[in-house]
This record gives sequence, structure tokens and C-alpha cells, in this order.
Amino acid sequence: MSVSYTVPGLSDEQSKTMVTALQDRLSAYNDLHLTLKHIHWNVVGPNFISVHEMIDPQVELVRGYADEVAERIATMGGAPNGTPGAILKDRTWDDYSLGRDLVPAHLAAMNLVYVGVIESNRKAIATAGEIDPVTEDMLIGHTAELEKFQWFVRAHLENMTGQLAASEASTEGEAAEAAR
Repeated sequence: MSVSYTVPGLSDEQSKTMVTALQDRLSAYNDLHLTLKHIHWNVVGPNFISVHEMIDPQVELVRGYADEVAERIATMGGAPNGTPGAILKDRTWDDYSLGRDLVPAHLAAMNLVYVGVIESNRKAIATAGEIDPVTEDMLIGHTAELEKFQWFVRAHLENMTGQLAASEASTEGEAAEAAR
């Protein structure tokens, strides 16, 4: 990873560190908006329309995050890579495993997807906090909205006592099975 220039106040090495962290977020956001669209097309059953329509605004928001991150990479002198190959190269998670399935199954699986994205965003926030408050602020804003959307998802999975369906699941398949 090389940078030909950077923003004022950051060294080339600091920019390289941030560009690497941001490239990981770019691939995660590209994967997330494609996964959300996949769920949008494949969710069925009771409450279909509410979940179907709940997902599209999130797709657009996450696509915007990908664009914002890519532009931050370019601003810092890096070259953002938004190709499918970059998603695969950068991926530390498994591909979304559900196809056509019921609302509760997709929501339980989606909850786990959000856990992974939010946890990795928090790591990137910690890195940015040591180097670049501008990037840190951008990622904090993204994470706050992702956490809010996860709350929307979890509201569908929560019972009257606050327990989440599939809370013990560690894979999307387990979550889907527990929520069906």
C-alpha cells in the first residue's frame, strides 16, 4: 500500500494505516449493501412487506457509506478498490448463507451480520482515534446508524421480556433455524 500524498497533519505512514483500515471498511460496506439487497429479494412470509421495505433505505445508506469511505481513501492519497475481487480478498467473514427464507430467519441472520460489521467498525474507530479524528468521526457516524438499524432488526426478534430469538447462535444458519 502506497500513498502519493496525504492530508495535512498526517504522515505517509499514518495515512497508509488509515487507508488500510478504510479499505477493509469499503469492502465490508460493499458486501453489506449487496447482502441487504439479497435479503430484500429473498425474504418471504408474514411481515414480508414491512421487512422488504425496511431494508431498501438501509441499502442506500450503506452504499453512501461505501462512497464516503472510498472518497476518504482517495483524499488521503490512496486508491480505493471497490471491485468484487477486493471484497473477496479483504473478507474475513463467510458469505451470507441464506437464500429464499422466512422473515424471522433472515432477521436473525441479519442480526449476526450487523454484529460483525459493527464490531469491526469499532476496531477501525479505535485505530482512527489514535491517528485521524476526521476519519474517526466519519466512522462513528456510520456505526451509530448501523447500530440503530440493528435495533430495528432486533425489535422483530425480541420478545416481551427482552430476549432475542437466536441469541445463542454463532452462525447465520443456526440463527435462522432458531428463529423459524
